[in-house]
Amino acid sequence: MGFLAKFFHSFSSSEPGFVFMWILLVVGVFCIAITIERFIYLTIKSGFKTELFIKDILKHIQKDDVAAAQNMCRKGGRMALSEVIKAGIDSAKLGADQIRNAIDEATLKVIPKLEKRTNYLATIGNVATLIGLMGTIYGLILSFAAVGRPGIDAAEKSTLLAGGISAAMYTTLSGLMVAVPAIVIFSLFKSKTQKIIDEIDEYSLRLVNALVEKSYKVQKFHISSAQLKEGIGLHVTHNNIKIFTDNKLVKEINI
Repeated sequence: MGFLAKFFHSFSSSEPGFVFMWILLVVGVFCIAITIERFIYLTIKSGFKTELFIKDILKHIQKDDVAAAQNMCRKGGRMALSEVIKAGIDSAKLGADQIRNAIDEATLKVIPKLEKRTNYLATIGNVATLIGLMGTIYGLILSFAAVGRPGIDAAEKSTLLAGGISAAMYTTLSGLMVAVPAIVIFSLFKSKTQKIIDEIDEYSLRLVNALVEKSYKVQKFHISSAQLKEGIGLHVTHNNIKIFTDNKLVKEINI
């Protein structure tokens, strides 16, 4: 019987370590399911050509074409960066503090979704290793019990000893076959998630700077001398300046 045939035969109920093998199989199926789901989700959320995306957004901001920037974000679909950027653009006329708050709020909503279930892979890696170790200990117990059992001939004792060692080795192997890929995939997904978060931090800061710069841009307005009398009063808000003379509004400037 070849190695693969013996390996698959270890799942049979006639084998001493079959319980551990089936448990490891279930854990392995969970690992595969989480891997596929996270791969698809992170691929969608990471998007493509993010540098080009943010450059186009900033070009529209510089041209005061907020609608075009919002449309680009909608075309970005489910990309994490577009969700955060859109939140900032939607608050463009509310001032620097509101822009930052909107981006921070959107970021706090996005990050937990990016990290969701990824840590399960690390847990699966640890659990699979421990289950494999349990199977190893169980197989060794059977082996030592066979060696120390009285009244058994050498041939039967040898068969029981081989069965116990076989159970120990196959469960160890199965545990590592699940644990090693799970930990490697966890590291890859963790790195990919951090890359998305770093891009969000970098590009959202560039967006805030661009929006704040545009909101505080210097503009010149003409007020005729006929409108100015004895005194001038100013009423300043984060996006609006009102000029009064003798308690009469003579000019309103929207920043």
